[in-house]
Amino acid sequence: MSPLRLLSRRETAPRIDGDSVYLRFPERRDYSIWADVRGASRGFLEPWEPTWPRNDLTKAAFHQRVNRYEQDFREKRSVSFFLFLKKDDRLVGGLNIGNIRRAAAQTCMIGYWMSEENAGKGLMLDGLNAAIPYIFDQLQLHRIEAACIPDNKRSVRLLEKANFRYEGYLRGYLKINGMWRDHHLYALLASDRSADGPSATSQENSGS
Repeated sequence: MSPLRLLSRRETAPRIDGDSVYLRFPERRDYSIWADVRGASRGFLEPWEPTWPRNDLTKAAFHQRVNRYEQDFREKRSVSFFLFLKKDDRLVGGLNIGNIRRAAAQTCMIGYWMSEENAGKGLMLDGLNAAIPYIFDQLQLHRIEAACIPDNKRSVRLLEKANFRYEGYLRGYLKINGMWRDHHLYALLASDRSADGPSATSQENSGS
């Protein structure tokens, strides 16, 4: 990787700090910790994600994943982050700002995952509330969308706590764990933010 390419990435996708977590771009050196966390949480994550490829946790597959993140970032299609605890730099999850559309739309779709042992502690809410100003102020987007399976109560609570509004029911929207699943659509507009920040909700120890 050339210094110019690395500098460009850091300038556009900086470290973003929340209260107890920080977000940074995934790097190849993260493979071991990523594989450990994802492997330990596999049963917890699989019901809510596309089917994992057989080689998903291999180093080669991870490097391909990072290559894709970098290409999508250069082409301004998405920005991917890993979430780390501030207190010990431990990887706890990930957040992706994807499907970025410009022109008349100025919108994106967010996705996220959290390790099983750290779910329900408010860490993803902390990360999401930190990412929202970056999306609206740095990427200068107008609208953030998120889709979640109705049965995923943690995800529903997370979006509601971050002040996303329910907008509709999407039939057979995404193929999740081998099945086409219906989803709820939520959205947050730049104009929805209060004077107190991206979310007027305190970051309680609940949600994802």
